[in-house]
Parts: sequence; structure tokens; C-alpha cells
Amino acid sequence: MDPVAAKYVGAGLAGIGMGAAAIGVGIIFGNFLSGALRNPSAADGQFGRAFIGAALSEGLGIFAFLVAIILLFVK
Repeated sequence: MDPVAAKYVGAGLAGIGMGAAAIGVGIIFGNFLSGALRNPSAADGQFGRAFIGAALSEGLGIFAFLVAIILLFVK
């Protein structure tokens, strides 16, 4: 396989990680909203945890983006 083609394939596979992070954030906040509507008194206690989960998921997405950029532009 051509090394240039392998770089593009690797960057594309790293792009899947960015999409997975977006799906993860959607799942986190969707489940938080579902739980908050079922038990509104407990929503305030869980709101911080939802943001921590979203931050961790976004961190993995940013890491996947960084890997894709490194694969494309670093020799």
C-alpha cells in the first residue's frame, strides 16, 4: 500500500472517533434529560456529572482529531 494512501486511511479511521464522540455526548445529555424529566428533584445533583461525562467524551473526540491532523501533516 502506498504510504500516502495509508496516511489518508488512518486519518479517516481517526475521524470515526470524532463522530463517536459526538454520538456519546448526545447519548449523555439525552439520558440526563430523560432522567431529569422522570425525577426533577434529582436533576440538580446529576447536572455536574453530565458535564463531566460530556467533557471526557469531547476530550476523546479532540484527541482523535489531533491524531488525524498528525497523520496528515507530519512526515
